Amino acid sequence: MSDQVILLSLPQLAIALVPVVVTLLILWRWAMAPGNALYALGRMLIQLLLIGYVLAWIFGATSGLLVLLVLAVMLAASGWIALRTVPEHRISLLLASLAGVTLGGGFTLALITQGVLRLDPWYLPRYMIPLAGMVFANAMTAVSLAAERLFAELGHGDSWEEARKMAFQAAMIPVVNSLFAVGLVSLPGMMTGQILSGVSPLIAARYQIMVMCMIFASAGISTAIFLTLAKRRTQ
Repeated sequence: MSDQVILLSLPQLAIALVPVVVTLLILWRWAMAPGNALYALGRMLIQLLLIGYVLAWIFGATSGLLVLLVLAVMLAASGWIALRTVPEHRISLLLASLAGVTLGGGFTLALITQGVLRLDPWYLPRYMIPLAGMVFANAMTAVSLAAERLFAELGHGDSWEEARKMAFQAAMIPVVNSLFAVGLVSLPGMMTGQILSGVSPLIAARYQIMVMCMIFASAGISTAIFLTLAKRRTQ
């Protein structure tokens, strides 16, 4: 079989919507309003189609300033979305969320791109943007889980220290589960993408190890920073 990437036409891609329609019908049939799922799917389609054009333009650019602007937008969106689980505290904790994602995710991203991959130029968009997306999205999810659990535990009357411990543990559950499952239950996105593009599975495995370390660290550091900064705003 050829190692060339299989190019998807729009009619081929449309076939992937068949199980999606089945799932929506199940939601409707079981009296669960599919409106939120439809909205999420619609946003996903629009966002990914648009980002394809945007990334094609960014990858062809040679401006470090442009890449920094993209990273800033990603960070701002991550910090805001992370607090979706605690909307009543969104404003008061926004700086803590932004600081957690920026410092924890930014440190990890810088170490990986400049210390491990040694990008040349340092902002090489084809690597920097996808890796930043992985780091910031993972940090965002961890902060979001931590925020939700923190206020749940405080609402039950737990001490700050106990609530912080439970929040940190909850934030790390998805990451730790992915560490257990990788290679046994799933082949994650980075490894799968590289294998599909023809890269040796041995090289793809090295990249995936790098990504798993990156994801674990960004989640832990970002959550710790967020919880530390959130203390003064919750007491």
